[in-house]
Amino acid sequence: MSFLDRFLIIAVVLLTSVFPVELFPNTGPVPRGGDGQFSGRQGQVVVITVPDIKDATSVKGQFLGRRVTFFPDPSTGGGAGYLGLLGIDMQDEPGAHELTIDAQLGEQTRHLSYQVLVLKEKFSIEHLKLPKEKVDLDEKAAARWKAEQEQVRKALAEESAMRLWQVGFIEPVHGKRTGIFGSVRIMNGQARNPHSGEDIGAPMGTDVMASNDGVVRLTVDHIFSGRGIFVDHGLGLYSMYFHLSDVLVKEGDLIKAGQVIGKVGATGRATGPHLHWGMKLNGARVNPYTLLELPFPQNPAAARPISATPSSPVRTESNSASVGGDTR
Repeated sequence: MSFLDRFLIIAVVLLTSVFPVELFPNTGPVPRGGDGQFSGRQGQVVVITVPDIKDATSVKGQFLGRRVTFFPDPSTGGGAGYLGLLGIDMQDEPGAHELTIDAQLGEQTRHLSYQVLVLKEKFSIEHLKLPKEKVDLDEKAAARWKAEQEQVRKALAEESAMRLWQVGFIEPVHGKRTGIFGSVRIMNGQARNPHSGEDIGAPMGTDVMASNDGVVRLTVDHIFSGRGIFVDHGLGLYSMYFHLSDVLVKEGDLIKAGQVIGKVGATGRATGPHLHWGMKLNGARVNPYTLLELPFPQNPAAARPISATPSSPVRTESNSASVGGDTR
């Protein structure tokens, strides 16, 4: 090797150490998700486990612009490990996405990166033919609907910093499950937003139970959802109960899993008595039944409903047990 060759090699090494350059531009960035991988379908809730972390000041994640808050794993009995519930929205793009996690450990922050594979869910297409007045809103009704949407947005804008829910969720009504979550509705030939909850058919006046512990954040009587209840379970998890004939709780009430909070009805835009049960997790619309499938112990409240005193007499215009639906 000549003196000139040696000189050029040394010069290149020195230059790249001072001014780093990408010698192989087509190799792409360092792969993300080096700390682990998870997967779930659209509309599903995934339990994210972060081992080997203890006594953190906070453990927070970001996934597709949504915040995920973690809490100490109760199964470790105070040992190392944190858990978080990740909601995959019904319309999240299928494919690999990054979940970043920052764990605050004293004055140090530990950064983690996980890969979450979002799998496509097959949702049904529902064709409905309804009277025009049941589908289209006039100017006054449209203004009311927009105001109601803003009311809900403000009420759900801030999450409770504490985890209020206990391990194990319960079904709020024992009835006929329709499997309608995520279905695309074609009403009178016009495509509507996907159905963001699950409809459960039950007779008028059937008890509706809280699916877990929480605080009543909002009670409403809206044009589409009728009489409804929004329950804040903490850490960005909300449950919703719509089309009720009666609401038995008020805003600010602390409630327990299995507590009777309302009665099945057909208020709002509904074709018959049923419960619309919805869940939002950090802004993601998820199938509420996926919470029943999480690897947690069964909640004792599932076998013993907690009764409540009605705030007003139960309306019983109909005893039909057929499965109704909402017309949103």
